[in-house]
Amino acid sequence: MEKTEVTIEAVREVGPDTVAVDLETPEEFDARPGQFVKLETEVEGEHVSRFYTLSSPDVEGGFEITIGIDPEGTLGPWIADDDREGETVTVEGPYGSAYYEDESELLILAGGPGVGPAVGIGERAVEDGGDVTVVYCDDEPVHEDRLEALREAGATVVVTDELADHVASYYDGQQVFVYGFGEFVTDALDALEGAGGDPDGAKVENFG
Repeated sequence: MEKTEVTIEAVREVGPDTVAVDLETPEEFDARPGQFVKLETEVEGEHVSRFYTLSSPDVEGGFEITIGIDPEGTLGPWIADDDREGETVTVEGPYGSAYYEDESELLILAGGPGVGPAVGIGERAVEDGGDVTVVYCDDEPVHEDRLEALREAGATVVVTDELADHVASYYDGQQVFVYGFGEFVTDALDALEGAGGDPDGAKVENFG
């Protein structure tokens, strides 16, 4: 989809320094959980853009992105302002190949902001009848209500700082998804290899 203006429908706190942003779904926009979009706007006369991964299970009637707020940043603090509801931003995409494609067995490894796509994919896969395990590493977890809802729906959800141990415990040939910043991605793929998996077969999005 080419650049399209969409409305910010809601901005909600979902954890420490983190908001979920609900955006209007434009016509002809079709995205799978785990894909990402480019979001653009002007802040104090300066053009700013960032890439954000979907954190909703689908895009019907709207879609969600999850944003960690860096106080020194530009777009994050701007969009986290309560007054942004009803304003418009430009969205382009979707992009990315590390997304859910109706796999029946999933092991999702998420570090920090990677919990956004993790909950979106997990919810969609559980709804589809899939077997879902989420291993999430963060000192200050976000989306805790949705993680608990996933547990109640039958998914295995672990919040931990012992990534390798839990990958070794839960990996059993599932499709592996990895979302997070570079150091976490490296650790997750090393843990997967140590558990007998193939890192090249994992669906990976490195946030930088």
